[in-house]
Amino acid sequence: MAILYLPVPHSSIEISNKLHPTVRLNSICPYFTMFPLTFPYSLLKEAKKKDLIFDPFCGRGTTNYAARLRGLSSYGIDSNPVAHAIAQAKLVEVKPREVAALCRDILLHTSSKRHPKGEFWEWAYHCETLNDICKLRQYFNSKTRLNRIDIALRALCLGILHGPLMKTEPSYLSNQMPRTFATKPDYSVRFWETRNLEPRYVNVLSLVKRKAEYIFNDQLPKKSKGKIILSDSRRLTGIPEEKFDWIITSPPYFGMVTYEQDQWLRNWFLGGLDSVHYPNPQQIKHGSEGSFKEDIAKVWKNVAKRSKSNAKMVIRFGALPSLSQKTPTELIKESLQLSDVGWKIDTIRRAGKANPQHRQANQFKNSPGGYIEEIDVYAVLKN
Repeated sequence: MAILYLPVPHSSIEISNKLHPTVRLNSICPYFTMFPLTFPYSLLKEAKKKDLIFDPFCGRGTTNYAARLRGLSSYGIDSNPVAHAIAQAKLVEVKPREVAALCRDILLHTSSKRHPKGEFWEWAYHCETLNDICKLRQYFNSKTRLNRIDIALRALCLGILHGPLMKTEPSYLSNQMPRTFATKPDYSVRFWETRNLEPRYVNVLSLVKRKAEYIFNDQLPKKSKGKIILSDSRRLTGIPEEKFDWIITSPPYFGMVTYEQDQWLRNWFLGGLDSVHYPNPQQIKHGSEGSFKEDIAKVWKNVAKRSKSNAKMVIRFGALPSLSQKTPTELIKESLQLSDVGWKIDTIRRAGKANPQHRQANQFKNSPGGYIEEIDVYAVLKN
């Protein structure tokens, strides 16, 4: 069975224009991503209304939001708490006034019992702004179950937690920082000190209200069924007993192991440590190409068990040439063969090179030159 490949040269304005009200929710929190919204959106043009979509490495939920735009049900799994929190917001339906009202209520009635200490925090945030951030953090981490408004506000807060200083009204709560990842404390302090960049007061409620009106507008697509699960796709727990028709995903490239550390500040907001922590047992193994392929194969095997016969899987994948001795094509082919459950490759297509701004290495000022071109692998389940 051949898989129809749908290029995306002329996407509709709603999908291709990131500023369009229809897709603003997809950009609620800047975060390094493996593919643009146009990629899964175009693929799902051929999906039937009853088809179920799944992404075992859902990241910030791009596949899930594309499914929502198409009116399709979807599920996603990610082991990173930050990715999970952002992706969850892609499936909720709220009004801006609900988000602002919740924020106002939290700031009025929540007491922050613990503020992080140290030079980084003194430079990163104005003391009054940090106090409000800690109130919000305290609220979210004291609840055992979040409702739809909680989920929306939490993701919005993650999106404004750090970013560049603006010449007009502020769009982020922090002192000068990147918006896609959090720089490490020592580097940050040196940067601010040498430039004498003291933190400015930012009114948290005012910024939340403005952002909520921008993101949760009345042109967002209708809510569709689905769920985002914080789990490890090598075990695939927590997924309802339904069979998948489509799997659209992008697993971590071999050697890319710092997702959690790059998001350490957002991870702190979600209840994590107030410092950078490196060990991550939930992560796909990157010690060798062999262990990496074995772990990815576990995912393909688990996904097959939960997929319909003739289910379609599309994988976008790339590699870091300085680390990998094999091409992306070789790594994916061998991982699918290791899974030994019936995934048959139909087509492998060149996906081109991602925008340099979206390269993880480029975020750290390393040269993006020499990156191996990404591929799109189209497979069908024959079992």
